[in-house]
Amino acid sequence: MSLETARRVLKIEAQAVSEVLARLDSTFEKAVDLLFACKGRIALTGMGKSGIVGRKISATLSSTGTPSFFLHPAEALHGDLGMIARGDVMLAVSYAGETREIIALLDALKRLGIPLVSLVGNVKSTIAQASDIVLDVSVSEEACPLNLAPTASTTVAMAVGDALAVSLLERRDFRHDDFAALHPAGSLGKRLLRVDRVMHLGDALPRVAPDTPMPAVFHEMSAKKLGMTTVANCDGTLAGIITDGDLRRLMERHGGATLTMTAAQCMNAAPQIVGPQVLASEALTLMEKRKITSVVVTDEKRRVLGVVHLHDLWGLQLV
Repeated sequence: MSLETARRVLKIEAQAVSEVLARLDSTFEKAVDLLFACKGRIALTGMGKSGIVGRKISATLSSTGTPSFFLHPAEALHGDLGMIARGDVMLAVSYAGETREIIALLDALKRLGIPLVSLVGNVKSTIAQASDIVLDVSVSEEACPLNLAPTASTTVAMAVGDALAVSLLERRDFRHDDFAALHPAGSLGKRLLRVDRVMHLGDALPRVAPDTPMPAVFHEMSAKKLGMTTVANCDGTLAGIITDGDLRRLMERHGGATLTMTAAQCMNAAPQIVGPQVLASEALTLMEKRKITSVVVTDEKRRVLGVVHLHDLWGLQLV
């Protein structure tokens, strides 16, 4: 019985989204144009379940590059209206379009010159008539067997809100780096972290010249504690690297004579490198696949920018 109910609910809600998809027209484009042109913030408002939908839309907008906040309509009537400033845009969610608390805000919005975009199920409602742009989110039926509890209607409103947020994301050319900057904590931010944010650079970067004697190479590797050093030409380009493993193999092969050699004679001239835009998670996969503990980060001219170490990426818990 529960399985049948679940299938019925999902079918009704999927059908409701399909119906709103078929109704999308140039009005949606106008809504995106208005929101994109907003110089301030997008204020979401709604009561009850519509308010919860509004909070979610606001959160999605904010996390994808469109500054937004939620304004409770009842609280707005008691002072919180001061949160809105000229240059903002109001996005109201009200299925019936007759939410008293939102209607009570209409005059104030007009006085402040705040454009109003509404998500309503009744395009002839009071809120719709007062709106600059109306998006029809009506549904033929709710998933509730009584056809009362907001179910399909909230799904549609949230889906349209997502469509607005993603459309604005694309208009703003919002990229991986932007998303990571707004999600510095948690798994999303870690998945989008680039190697240039976690690499060792500057004084922490082990670096020697090709003609550096091997005793000085040992000292540099010991001081920087990464188990390797880059070998860089005078113009900053990468000549090669020397790792702890390379040193062990050299000592086995040449013994004490290794100490009389230079970095250029001992280095691996074809080490693994990555660009600064590579995701840290990709670098981790590369190192685990190649069974190496570090990769050198270089620019397009092969100039050394830094070094990423396996243990640092493990510490980030990227997976």
